[in-house]
Amino acid sequence: MEALPPWPKGKKLVHLDLKGAPPRIDYLHKLIGIFAGLGADGLLVEYEDMFPYEGELKVLQATQHSPYSREEVLSIQEVAKSHGLEVIPLVQTFGHLEFVLKHKSLWGLREVPHCLGTLNPHREEGVRLVQEMLRQVVELHPGSTSVHIGADEVYLLGEGEESRRWLSTPGRTLQQLFLLHVTRVAKAVRETWPNLNVIMWDDMLRGMDHDTLKGSGLVGLVQPMLWDYNPTLDVENTVSLLERYCGAGLSELWAASAFKGSTNVHTCVTNTQRHVDNHLQWLQVAASLPKGINMLGIALTGWQRFDWETIQPDNTLIGPTLGPMTIASNCYSFSVYHWTFVLNCVKLSSAGNSELFPGRRLAELVVELMEILQSEELRHFEDSTFVRGWFTPYHRQRKIVNPLIAQQLQNQAMSFLALVEERVELVRKEILSLYPASTAQEWEEQHVSPVVVPLQRILEDTRASLLEMVAQNISESMDGQ
Repeated sequence: MEALPPWPKGKKLVHLDLKGAPPRIDYLHKLIGIFAGLGADGLLVEYEDMFPYEGELKVLQATQHSPYSREEVLSIQEVAKSHGLEVIPLVQTFGHLEFVLKHKSLWGLREVPHCLGTLNPHREEGVRLVQEMLRQVVELHPGSTSVHIGADEVYLLGEGEESRRWLSTPGRTLQQLFLLHVTRVAKAVRETWPNLNVIMWDDMLRGMDHDTLKGSGLVGLVQPMLWDYNPTLDVENTVSLLERYCGAGLSELWAASAFKGSTNVHTCVTNTQRHVDNHLQWLQVAASLPKGINMLGIALTGWQRFDWETIQPDNTLIGPTLGPMTIASNCYSFSVYHWTFVLNCVKLSSAGNSELFPGRRLAELVVELMEILQSEELRHFEDSTFVRGWFTPYHRQRKIVNPLIAQQLQNQAMSFLALVEERVELVRKEILSLYPASTAQEWEEQHVSPVVVPLQRILEDTRASLLEMVAQNISESMDGQ
């Protein structure tokens, strides 16, 4: 088989996004071993509300399930270290602060009231808040050599009243406003921990020209991480962007791809091939880089959800969706497609056993259940001939039903419900072994209930209509006597 072009010398990180659907700690320990076995040498951990914040920040802790304890956070690092992996914590400090700014006591720190994610950069208490978040997280990661400060997708920046006033001064720009906050945060990190590298997402820098980047204050201060999860990533434009960063003095750079969670906000089963294609494009970028560009490594991101308010996209497949990792580890084309089959559970070889991939059984069950839920017969049950012809809203409201048709509908609905409930129970059991109960509940309500509830409603309505007919028959019989 033809070998894939190798990734440049540098680290291969796996990103763990823990918001909303955090793995149980024993499962997470097993996953770390899998990551190491697939070629990773570091973890990029985004705790959000799963971090055991203390003092005034305790309000940030998750309430729907227990956050990790301080001992568990340390255990993650110990297990990673035993496998030769470094842990790099990621703390959002500007955008995507939904898990912080959702709290009523912190509403006043939003850039605009209707945007939960963006911090108002003019409020000193907001700056102190993110600095304290960083302090608590960094101090609980004594072995880390880097910290990621986020700073991606700072939506509606400049729309707040204080920002508008600031921008009204001639010569001031939105880019300067962004840089003012980010450089302040990054400098505070370096002043407190001089040997700690500061990584940030790059997307808010992409529109800046050479002079703006060079005079940004970020040169020598941060390491931009360029992210692109598209399967048709533009290789030429990506190389050009990396060259622009390097030419402006931002010479230490990272790349970021994705192994899950970046397809659609409502994706349930991971499209592994999409991520394989994305990695193949990144490998082409790596092969096209001119000398002088210092790529420190690549992070394979695995998003649990797009943001705090969205549903979980393919969260239950965090373990069995790591096919792209083999590409980042310089495997061959055969391995790519072998892992695609094994990890995406389309077909399982003997290598895909539960001991090696502890989430495999869950992946299988989810795929099987989704095939049932997405079947035409089940999803469009309300559009069937029997329902549209004999049991419309008109019939239901007046409890008019043909007993023969009602019996047919009941038999079909009960058959479907029994089949779905049987599979749901298996999925529920597996989810509960790997994730908190709140994850199982949310998954069912988001993916199962929309299909099951209409069936239950038809079953209830047919029974009510038949009972009404029986009551009428009894009444008429008594009147006849």
